[in-house]
Parts: sequence; structure tokens; C-alpha cells
Amino acid sequence: MTRLDRLELAGLRAFAHHGVYQHERETGQPFVIDVVVHLDLSTAGSADDLGATIHYGVLAEDIVHAVERDPVDLIETVAERVALVVLRHRAARLVDVTVHKPEAPIAVEFGDVRVSIQRQWTRAVVALGANLGDREAMIRQAVLAFAAHPSIRLVAASPIVETPALKPAGVDETAPAYLNAVVELETVLPPRALLAELHRVEAAHGRIRAEHWGDRTLDLDLIVYGRERIAEPSLVVPHPRAHERAFVLAPWAAMDEHAVLPGRGPVVDLLAEVIERTGERVDPYPAEPLA
Repeated sequence: MTRLDRLELAGLRAFAHHGVYQHERETGQPFVIDVVVHLDLSTAGSADDLGATIHYGVLAEDIVHAVERDPVDLIETVAERVALVVLRHRAARLVDVTVHKPEAPIAVEFGDVRVSIQRQWTRAVVALGANLGDREAMIRQAVLAFAAHPSIRLVAASPIVETPALKPAGVDETAPAYLNAVVELETVLPPRALLAELHRVEAAHGRIRAEHWGDRTLDLDLIVYGRERIAEPSLVVPHPRAHERAFVLAPWAAMDEHAVLPGRGPVVDLLAEVIERTGERVDPYPAEPLA
């Protein structure tokens, strides 16, 4: 990431009713918030333009309001809430948040209790597919769900394409064909939380994980998450098979001709290799743009 400038708010004071104990919920206590916002201030500074930065008075009020609403058990949760409030300001790219609980109910003498977190907008690429029911509606509804999520921004969406169903033995012309698309997102959700959100959206649209190669009302795959490389039983990114799937590569290349699959290379080159090797068919689908 390019080195960014900093806007700092220190010692913001709020009174709220957070805590695991009943007396904390009833009587409340003070909380102190420190925030460091990382952003590009060059335009604001050179043009003397408030619109190119973040109005720190408005930001301070937003933070205090976020802290003082809806009691929760943990200051970790309060910190996440503050980070999201800050990152909703378009200029903010990364934020450090510290939440102090100076009157925490601790039986020994102490100076402070505080939690510090760092959150940022991270680019992610998600592939969408559906071959049951109203396929186009399923894909559109998933894209709308991403756009409506407070921790996700929809950056770009590919055209919809149609592809034959793939099974372990190869193309299955007897199965319903798939509609496929790819979207680019920005999110403050960590990768595992984003994957959980994808699964939630799938389930909301009737996805049943009964058969690994079975037909799907909606299939959402996390292809890329920033520069992260994760290899766990439940999550592997970059997606380990994206480089050999024309139904991912074709819409992705149509959305961004300069896209690169980390560790594999330019998407347009990968697509050409797959089509040459397999002859896999990717057909245009007549539909209005997804975004």
C-alpha cells in the first residue's frame, strides 16, 4: 500500500452501558476512543478542499454516537463498530481504533483497560454461479446483497455468461447449464468472515450443501482476498482451481482485462490456455448489466 497520511482524533469521550455485568448495563460508565485514520490528504492540502478529506467534527460525532448506542458485552465489539463507522467515509482507507475502559470493574488497582484494532478496505473477487431455478434472479439478488451489506462495497461486476455444467468426468450436457458472473468487492470483513457471509447469502437463496458436484441454486466462491495466501481445510485463497475454470476466468476477464490471478498470471492468458486445452464453451448471455 502507498504510504498514506494520518488524521487523528484522540481522547473522544462517550458514556455508554457496555459490559458483561448487570450493574454496567444499569449504571453505565465512561469510554475513551482514539482513532487514527489513514488517507490521502494531498488534494485537500493543496486545494484547501474540505470535500477531499474527512470533516473531523462530523467524524467525532459519528464515533461517539456509535459508542453510545445499543449496549454490548465487549469493548472488542465497540472497537469493530467504530472502525466500520470510520471506514464508511469514502476517503478512509485504513483505521486504527483504541477503545479505553478506564472504570472497568477489576478488583485490583490498574491504570487502564484498552483494546486496539486495525481495519481496512480490502479488495476481493467473488465468482457467482447458478443452474437451478431462476438463475439470473439468483445472481442478481446475490449482487444486491453484497451492495447492501454495510461492510462491503461493490466495485465492479462482470457480464453474465452461460456455461455447461462440469462434473468430475467433465462436461455434463444432461445437467442444467450454469449462468456465471464475477464481482469485485471491497470489504472490511476478514477473509473468514467474508466466506461466512457468502455462505449466508447462499443459504438464503436455497443452497443445500449435499453433493459436492451437485446442481446449485447459488454458488459463491471467494477467488481472491487482497494479497492473502491462506491454506486451511475450510478456506484456500487464492482459489486453488480458479486458473482452470473458464466459467470463472471468462467473466473476470470481461470485467477487467488487466486482472491477474495471484501466483498464476494474467487472467486473459489463463483463459486462453484453458479454452485451448479443454475446448470449454463460454457463451454470452443476454442480460442487463449487474451493476
